[in-house]
Amino acid sequence: MEDFDEIYEEEEEEEEDEDRAAEEQLLKYAPDPVVVRGSGHVTVFGLSNKFESEFPSALTGKVAPEEFKASINRVNSCLRKTLPVNVRWLLCGCLCCCCTLGFSLWPVICLSKRTRRSIEKLLEWENSRLYHKLCLHWRLSKRKCETNNMMEYVSISHLPGDRTLLV
Repeated sequence: MEDFDEIYEEEEEEEEDEDRAAEEQLLKYAPDPVVVRGSGHVTVFGLSNKFESEFPSALTGKVAPEEFKASINRVNSCLRKTLPVNVRWLLCGCLCCCCTLGFSLWPVICLSKRTRRSIEKLLEWENSRLYHKLCLHWRLSKRKCETNNMMEYVSISHLPGDRTLLV
């Protein structure tokens, strides 16, 4: 009976290895996702105060530049409403940080999380309204900055044939 269990476990491991190899093969030939980075002058907890509205060349022929610009403007409008409040709370939290042992930073952390969620909901609405019909999927993702070791939130679109795993 013990021998049977050992054989079964080995077969599962072989299947997992085959699945992993197939997934790596798909990732190897998949096109790179389209990344829209933050271009604002204020960044709070990795979220910039606006995204680049320049039309990416990789989306040519897949979506109209006007639709893309309208979507980015909606996201930027949401950021324009919420980020100034986050900055004020961050300044107040930093001023009171020593007296409150860091607890004064909790409001800005919660506000930043709420801002991220509202942008994610907005992107899901945009996806269901337009982009899923065009076989595109926009999402907010955390990536390492190109210029330093900090992390930033970027908007990523997965193109048709893109087999990257969505987290």
